[in-house]
Amino acid sequence: MISSLFHAIFYQPILNLLIIVYNYIPGHDLGVAIVILTLIIRLILFPLSQKSLQSQKAMQSIQPKIKEIQTMYKDDKQKMAKEMMGLYRKEKVNPFSSIWTLVVQLPILIALYQVLIKGLGAAEITGLYPFVFNPGHLNTMSFGILDLSQRNLVLAVFSGIAQFIQSKMLMAPQPPKDLAKKPGVKDEAMFAAINKQMLYFMPAFTVFIGATLPAGLTLYWFISTVLMVLQQYFFLRKK
Repeated sequence: MISSLFHAIFYQPILNLLIIVYNYIPGHDLGVAIVILTLIIRLILFPLSQKSLQSQKAMQSIQPKIKEIQTMYKDDKQKMAKEMMGLYRKEKVNPFSSIWTLVVQLPILIALYQVLIKGLGAAEITGLYPFVFNPGHLNTMSFGILDLSQRNLVLAVFSGIAQFIQSKMLMAPQPPKDLAKKPGVKDEAMFAAINKQMLYFMPAFTVFIGATLPAGLTLYWFISTVLMVLQQYFFLRKK
């Protein structure tokens, strides 16, 4: 039941959209089709990701108030949670918005993975809507140099670099070293240090995973991250 719903809601629409784009673009370049598909998906997710950005910046702006509540009610966890929720309501901040963005993107990523694995490896494409022309087989060679059915370390590295830039743009600054050991700043400094470690861990993880996947999926992740970096840039510039 769940598998059938996933197939109907995510897999088939993404497969058919990719094939439609592939059929109509000049040269039938699968790489170009994936780039266009990524643009369409990012446009669909734009309101959700924009809300996530707003929430992340708002969370950074109310960190002093959060710290004050944590210090004031450190011995009463129930009261602390109540005050936190009151602060979130007052400031109109949703601390879980980033999680929901990931939750929505995950099935799309899984569906695209299945589309590229099955579509690139199958002798004949199946599962198309009646009105979609079946090209029979997808040419996996893109831009004349990139085989999207094979792993590509260079593309994985570029994805990691883009991931690093995206994380760096939203990273909270660390307190000065001469203040970092003071009681009121110590926890904040520790939190910033953890963020700094994640800044390097996530790009490395992206490179590791990207190097094990078909280049078509890594290309999607790279373009998606670049578009997110541009969205963050204009959002932060406007702010």
